[in-house]
Amino acid sequence: MPTSLLPRLVPVTLLAYAMLSAPAIADSSRDAARPSGKDSIGIRLLEIPANRMDDPRAHAFIVDHVNPGTTFTRRFEVYNISDKPQHVQLYTAGAGISHGRFTFEPERTPNELSSWIKLNQAATDLPPQGRTSVKATVGIPAWAPKGERYAVIWAQISSPGAGQQEGITLVNRVGLRAYLDVGPGGEPPSDFKIGEILPQRTEDGQPKIVATIANTGERAIDLQGKLSLTDGPSALSAGPFPIERGTTLAPGQQGDVSVHLGQDLPDGPWKFSLTLRSGRIDRTETGTLTFPRKAGSWGLAAASDSPLALILVLPGLAALAAGTVLIIAFRRLRARRKSAAGADSSR
Repeated sequence: MPTSLLPRLVPVTLLAYAMLSAPAIADSSRDAARPSGKDSIGIRLLEIPANRMDDPRAHAFIVDHVNPGTTFTRRFEVYNISDKPQHVQLYTAGAGISHGRFTFEPERTPNELSSWIKLNQAATDLPPQGRTSVKATVGIPAWAPKGERYAVIWAQISSPGAGQQEGITLVNRVGLRAYLDVGPGGEPPSDFKIGEILPQRTEDGQPKIVATIANTGERAIDLQGKLSLTDGPSALSAGPFPIERGTTLAPGQQGDVSVHLGQDLPDGPWKFSLTLRSGRIDRTETGTLTFPRKAGSWGLAAASDSPLALILVLPGLAALAAGTVLIIAFRRLRARRKSAAGADSSR
């Protein structure tokens, strides 16, 4: 694709990146911008397309839609937050989405998208508190079939184990996700629906809600959001409570989001408002729910007062009312005709 047709890139600040921090995944591998530990490194994007400035996901991940045969670049930064030098290895690996989570292939296992991403350096030496800029070039073959693909750019440090772990290499890595949709024309739509919402009390008695989410769009979604409670016992209000982060759904997939609430929260009933968002898309569900009293049990599904339900019900009620009016009118007309016929026969 000619350079003039590529999206204009805009620098990304660390503040903008913090709009969407990704959760820790397992052991010493993270795809978070915010590292933890005194010997840690971090990674963050330095630029995004200008047409995605209003998309929080694009501030954290490489998220794009391109035509086959397109080549584009993204700059990112790797930084050392420790007080000692770090030798950092840089590489790409495959990823996917399974059971509501963004998943990572073992070690350096490649996939189609990771093989299309080339880094301008394979390693870098960072001084204490040092940082460096790295360029990723993504080249999509002209023969690439339509569809969304996932990969990760990893920055990794290794150190020898100590004590009982002597002889074992400890690996700590942070990653930058890539969500790339390939296909002709404009970007496919993103959308999702909030389904059944179930209140629960955990085994230790903590109130919790679990909401079923369906990805009804054509791009992957990363969900974040909050739950607020109002009009509870004694007119209490509570929240907002953040949802547990980390739910990612591919197109056509369904999964759950959970919200843990305050330990001493009364059973209810409560009015609730659950707002979820992914990128530019946000959805809100409102209604009434009551938490079960017994620890380790589930309550009845929340009663929704979704406008969609009213939209579906009101036309039916209107049609039913109109039908009733017609029936009454028809019966009255028939009664008048019988009365008139009877009068004529008596003359």
